[in-house]
Amino acid sequence: MTDAATSQDSTTLEEIAGRSLWQDALARLRRNRAAVVSIFVLSFITLLAIFAPYLSPHPFDEVYWDAIRAPPDFAQAHWFGTDANGRDLFVRTLYGARVSLAVGLAATSVSLVIGVTYGAIAGYFGGRVDSAMMRFVDVMYSLPFLFFVILLMVVFGRHIVLIFVAIGAVEWLTMARIVRGQTLSLKRREFIEAARAGGVSTAKIIRRHIIPNTIGPVIAYSTLTIPQVILTESFLSFLGLGVQEPYTSWGVLVSEGAAEIESAPWMLIFPAIFLAASLFCFNFIGDGLRDAFDPRDR
Repeated sequence: MTDAATSQDSTTLEEIAGRSLWQDALARLRRNRAAVVSIFVLSFITLLAIFAPYLSPHPFDEVYWDAIRAPPDFAQAHWFGTDANGRDLFVRTLYGARVSLAVGLAATSVSLVIGVTYGAIAGYFGGRVDSAMMRFVDVMYSLPFLFFVILLMVVFGRHIVLIFVAIGAVEWLTMARIVRGQTLSLKRREFIEAARAGGVSTAKIIRRHIIPNTIGPVIAYSTLTIPQVILTESFLSFLGLGVQEPYTSWGVLVSEGAAEIESAPWMLIFPAIFLAASLFCFNFIGDGLRDAFDPRDR
């Protein structure tokens, strides 16, 4: 009995010891029910956005003059009703998901590239280079965030691609700090010293050894950055500085719905539900990834 228990314990220990960092993190993420459910919900919303043209008989820009501000009507296939211009709200909500999710992913990717590269260089070189680079980050932090985004959009225009770049260009600061902190703890490790002794160039050390070993915290923070970017775009669209017609986003739809909340509350309710659900999902996934990659849990 004791031998069997001992054998079972040793087998379990061998399995745990044989798992890689990614396998260990994935196993811990699967045990987080909120994160797993959020992944399924977010995947469902993404699929709805991708297949939006096939899910509704109405084009997203078609105007129905006889159905302006019409409540939800299943007989006419206006499942979410229509907006103030007589356009089907269901298909526009799904098209809005395309823009909002694309802004979140694209702007986060821009901030990821800038922040990871900047933080890795600052942390690896250290000294005066690190001090100068991080003082620049502190100066950028002191600037009003939304004012800076609005300024970039006013100067360079309000094209949807420029919205991605403008938001991503000011979202990299925290990412840079996270990567810098990770790099400071990595650059004295034995494998980095061995790479230096072997004559590996600085650029290769940063690209092949530093950045890959910071990927865990970076992924976790990226999933928390996406909802922040979506909220920023929604706020800009609410102010009239975001996505322009004929395109739409959840922020635009919420702005239009807020103006019609007394006469047509469905114009606000449905886009707001999709926006809130996506933000909660990203936050739960980010929390799950942060816990999964936490070294204190290993």
